[in-house]
Amino acid sequence: MARHDFDIGVIGGGAAGLTAASGAAQAGAKTLLIEKEPALGGDCLHYGCVPSKTLIRTAHVFHLMRNAERFGLPGIEAPPVDFARVAARIRSVIAGIQRHDSVERFCSLGARVEFGSPAFTGAHTVALDGRRFSAGKWVLATGSSPALPPIPGLDRTPHLTNRELFSLDRLPASMIILGGGPVAVEMAQAFNRLGTSVSVVQRGSQILSREDRDMADLVMDVLAEEGVRFYLGAGVLGVKDLGHARHVEFMQGDEGMVRRLEAEALLVAMGRTANVQGLGLDAIGIQAGPGGIAVDRRLRTGLKHVYAAGDCLGTHLFTHAAGYEAGVVVANAVFHLPRKVDYSLLPWCTYTDPELAGIGMNEKGAAASGVEHSVWIERFRDNDRARAEGAIEGCVKMILDGKERPLGVQILGPRAGDLLGEWVAAMNGKVKVATVAAAIHPYPTLGEINKRVAGAVLAKKIFSDRVKKGLRLFFGFKGRACG
Repeated sequence: MARHDFDIGVIGGGAAGLTAASGAAQAGAKTLLIEKEPALGGDCLHYGCVPSKTLIRTAHVFHLMRNAERFGLPGIEAPPVDFARVAARIRSVIAGIQRHDSVERFCSLGARVEFGSPAFTGAHTVALDGRRFSAGKWVLATGSSPALPPIPGLDRTPHLTNRELFSLDRLPASMIILGGGPVAVEMAQAFNRLGTSVSVVQRGSQILSREDRDMADLVMDVLAEEGVRFYLGAGVLGVKDLGHARHVEFMQGDEGMVRRLEAEALLVAMGRTANVQGLGLDAIGIQAGPGGIAVDRRLRTGLKHVYAAGDCLGTHLFTHAAGYEAGVVVANAVFHLPRKVDYSLLPWCTYTDPELAGIGMNEKGAAASGVEHSVWIERFRDNDRARAEGAIEGCVKMILDGKERPLGVQILGPRAGDLLGEWVAAMNGKVKVATVAAAIHPYPTLGEINKRVAGAVLAKKIFSDRVKKGLRLFFGFKGRACG
């Protein structure tokens, strides 16, 4: 058996890499963790999930201040936002979490941390700043970067991505956002609430294109009511730097109408590209490109001792997916358990207000698969807690198969990501809809909406004409007492 410096080497110190390195080191494997950035934590901590959710919360509080009269409070004339202070708060939140993702912590777990940009020089060896490290197994967890589409003029026009957005020294007066995915709509609402005039230019016919149209359209309606402008079905023809502003020209509609917009800032949020450049993967026979690294269901590359996890796969670009995939890698590479990935119950959430969360199949997916299904909807306007909080937009949409087993659940409403937790547990545990309906939920809570939508399935049976007829026959019930 070949001797190597380490049992396992992990390239990338983001969500997937940190999970893999932590698991391997705690299991007793001699572990090397290599990160190209100057600090551990990855895109999620420094440029993604953490700063964006911090900004979203700040914008939500400011939005409540400006709408105090809706809650019976005196109206408040809020002063303009000092974005430098907002950015400082974002940095403080990141710093607090960074302590958990520190070199010292991983050293205490038994993992050695090195910084730099490694490249494979052989199937088991990488070169790093003139040094060479070998490992019996490797894990590629290199993450992803903002995709920059080939839009004419973009390379000559100052623009923002998620890497620059959270460290602005002042709030832009206006912003054009290219893209209509989760990052685009979350940031559109957040900056609009802080006082930026926001326009969203989306090439598709709806925002959040993977979602059911009725749910995505409701999100768009809420944002539009708050002041965000949307241009759908828009093909960008080019962008230009005017010095004082950014100019965007696009073609929209069946008639090909050309429109032009100008704004102080331009945010490009049109997808991600896998970080695979400079690793020397081609030289050792690993198939990889901007769309991701090719792996099997055990997350092995073409070299069976080299695994990959996280955004660099180019499939499910969520931090929780990266953590899950890293767990699968540790099971296979460290414990030698033949575990395979299964994304059928991977939950997701878009953190607009209201939030849009889901698990399993949505209505669009069920229809495309041809599976027999039914749709059950419960609206937040019928939930007492939602009314008390003034958050009545949205609904729960439950998709059942022909045997009335859950295929998927989508929640559009207040704290939808948290409310989805009940369905994550129920669907992973194969809990029956009747069990959810029979469970006692505290009143008044938003969680009651899950019980209500499940209860509607039982109510259709329990209170059917057939059951009522049987009760009249056996117990002599006399039927309606009114009307």
